[in-house]
Amino acid sequence: FGDLDVSVIDELPPGRQPVKTRLVPENRRSGLYEFIRQELKAGRQAYIVCPLVEESETADGLTAVKSHARELSRKAFADFSVGLTYGTQPAAEKQAALADFAAGKLQILVSTTVIEVGVNVPNASVMVIEDADRYGLAQLHQLRGRVGRSNRLAYAYLMYQKDKVLTEVAEKRLRAIKEFTEFGAGFKVAMRDLEIRG
Repeated sequence: FGDLDVSVIDELPPGRQPVKTRLVPENRRSGLYEFIRQELKAGRQAYIVCPLVEESETADGLTAVKSHARELSRKAFADFSVGLTYGTQPAAEKQAALADFAAGKLQILVSTTVIEVGVNVPNASVMVIEDADRYGLAQLHQLRGRVGRSNRLAYAYLMYQKDKVLTEVAEKRLRAIKEFTEFGAGFKVAMRDLEIRG
């Protein structure tokens, strides 16, 4: 770090707990949705993050935020309020979705990585990251940081296709994000990211 001054925040705010992080194959989705419904009924909220805005023929079956939000609101979470936000959404719509989620008017927010930073909703206890093998390690860590912002236990679920052959790098990233769950793990995550990238 040369001559730079470095400040290390090595304490959790009072009552904070590490976010429980799990890798979830596609064939366990229904069990995960049942758990999310229990959390929502208990008054909590959930983020569901998708890698794409619109479906693409070249995107190898990746989850698109618009169609996924529509499907969730009609089927798995028809009894709950589901919102939608993404980067290219008109600014007023995006602000409204984020404000409604923060105010508790929406129980689920389906989004792209636009919620990666600057979003603080202490009541959100579940983060589901679709196609988690397609994200960078730092990005997974940042997304997971959107939950666990209160003294309640929070959960991050990294979805992946069980029958899909993951690249060696993607597998290392998923293993690392599952390994480093303690508060202040950002530095370790960054070092592992450098190591994985060579």
